[in-house]
Amino acid sequence: MSTAQTPQPDDTAGPPGTVGTSDRAGDRTVPGPQGPPRTSSAPDRPPTPLTGPDRDAAPAPWPRRLQIGLVLGLLAWGLAVLLSPEAGLPRQLAAAGLCAAAAVAVQYLLGPDRTAEERARRAENLLAETAATVRDGLRRHDDLRSDLVRYTEDVKQLAENLPVATDRSAGPQPARIPIEAVPDLATNFADVLAPGPPILSTFVRLEMQRVIGYMTDLTTLTVECPGENHDWMLALTRAAEESICATSTSVDREFWNSEPASRYLHAQQEAIDEHGVPVRRLFLLESARELDDRLLRLCEEQEVLHIEVRVAVLPELPPHLLRGTTNDFIVYDEAVSFEIDQDLRDVNIRTRLIARPDHVQDRMKRFRDLWEAGMSLRELEVRVDDEEDGTWMVDRG
Repeated sequence: MSTAQTPQPDDTAGPPGTVGTSDRAGDRTVPGPQGPPRTSSAPDRPPTPLTGPDRDAAPAPWPRRLQIGLVLGLLAWGLAVLLSPEAGLPRQLAAAGLCAAAAVAVQYLLGPDRTAEERARRAENLLAETAATVRDGLRRHDDLRSDLVRYTEDVKQLAENLPVATDRSAGPQPARIPIEAVPDLATNFADVLAPGPPILSTFVRLEMQRVIGYMTDLTTLTVECPGENHDWMLALTRAAEESICATSTSVDREFWNSEPASRYLHAQQEAIDEHGVPVRRLFLLESARELDDRLLRLCEEQEVLHIEVRVAVLPELPPHLLRGTTNDFIVYDEAVSFEIDQDLRDVNIRTRLIARPDHVQDRMKRFRDLWEAGMSLRELEVRVDDEEDGTWMVDRG
């Protein structure tokens, strides 16, 4: 009978609060001073779950990989049957198994397919950028609209503050508003309306200052600019609603062959045909020597446009008609006089708009008197023929 001590099982627990230590000779747990005994060969805790990069790199589910491997194996077996029917079934199945195993191994080595994830991330980034762009565009649109509204209110306030003549017969006495009072308005419009290059912003600002300066001057019913302003003449022609009464002196003879004259006559034709505005033009001649075929053709061309034409030779007029201005002027709607001043060389040096009622009335009286004394187109044809035949001797000295 053996007296050897029976070994204790490995899961024998010691007193509570003791720690077990391993006896290497009998591979058993020896109670320690603290804690329960634990074996060194089998830890009693669950595995730590994968987190962070390790979790992202986890392989795809095995069933999906096995299905892909099975499909490729069947495909390989079918190819083997078609290409090598004499190889026998075992060899064909072996080839199919190798292809299936290779497919599974390749999926394991390459890891998961991140194409869908990358596409989703790119789409999300694109949507975020598009949303940011749209928000920025809407913000700029709102800013521009608010600026335009503010500047429109400024213009409206400026117009409301302009003095208005209540009694035209007594003559208006408005106060002049200097251009220095509205420089910020021109600058603000330039900032909103001008394109990118700085020179265009400066150009818009200067143009706005010029126009506002003319608007300010018009509060006195008189405005002028240097040189001959064809833009004012065209704009007033298009704005006329009742009548246009114009004189043309010898200084203008070359003007009728220019490009501005073509646009001017076209605007007058539109005023006549589309708006029913009567247009009368009186040619004032310094001498009878100017009565020639060239003048006759000019008058005929304008009569074709339905412009009423007459000609007056100044030295042949009665003495009381010789006292008065002989400068070019055009009266629009019997309310505004467009006038051009010349120097001693007959060069146009200044253009003026005058809307003072007394001045306009004087211009209209002067025009009517000269118009009544002038020759019609038929009388002009007879006079030109007489001049060419030498039978008309007036002003031949």
